[in-house]
Amino acid sequence: MNWITNYVRPRINSIFSRRELPENLWTKCDGCGTMLFHREVTDNLGVCTNCRHHMNITPRARFTALFDGGIFSEIDVPEPLADPLHFRDQKKYPDRLRAAQKNTGEREAMLVATGEIGRTPVVCAAQDFSFMAGSMGMYVGNAIIKAAEEAKKLKRPLILFSAAGGARMQEGILSLMQMPRTTVAVQMLREAGLPYIVVLTHPTTGGVTASYAMLGDVQIAEPNALICFAGPRVIEQTIREKLPEGFQRAEYLLEHGMLDRVTDRREMRGELVTILRMLMGLPPAVHGDLPAPEADAAK
Repeated sequence: MNWITNYVRPRINSIFSRRELPENLWTKCDGCGTMLFHREVTDNLGVCTNCRHHMNITPRARFTALFDGGIFSEIDVPEPLADPLHFRDQKKYPDRLRAAQKNTGEREAMLVATGEIGRTPVVCAAQDFSFMAGSMGMYVGNAIIKAAEEAKKLKRPLILFSAAGGARMQEGILSLMQMPRTTVAVQMLREAGLPYIVVLTHPTTGGVTASYAMLGDVQIAEPNALICFAGPRVIEQTIREKLPEGFQRAEYLLEHGMLDRVTDRREMRGELVTILRMLMGLPPAVHGDLPAPEADAAK
């Protein structure tokens, strides 16, 4: 028995071998391909530190960064029929819903909450693109109507963050019916004299763009967000022409009068505070109106 080969070498290799790292410690930027440490991405609100590409973030992560002290209260949304059409493609619709709920930890594709932003009480709704591509189904329609009703009852402005691939095909015409339903909800806010601000994130497409996502009193978008009804590939295949550079991106739409602002996610909170206080007839925010900075930020 060769004890050097059979014992010493394996022992040395086990000491100096590279430890396997969990796969979720690194995130690859979709914009530039840079590998980013997960904590760095979280601290930067999902914005690439190399190219400033805005990655998708969950509504909870967005609300934690948006509300004062990261404190907000969820609003219960009425549950619709689970499977009204008994739809089935490769999987049954209830199975797809359960899989999405397991992957995201959320009930559905929209989260509604109340809280304060810069000491300004608001109602917020945000779509979760990771939940079946944020598709607009009956639950999303119920969520927007509930958010509008809550805003009217509390006399607060409504802020909506859109992120969707369009209507949910598993609900057919019932999904498309959410377009007029949500339009009526937005009109209800207008009649009550309450601001409705929409922040369009990447991507906002289909029936969502054709309804509540483009009805805001103020339209803001995150940089390079795709905002459209039909996607660029569909249009190119239909008209058989090459589209202009950056067509249907946030900056292009801003230049052509479809948006009011294009704002970096890291600056969105301050921008919303300024707009909200202006629309609500409140004095401009000053340092004393805002929460005390965290210990790390004060250094």
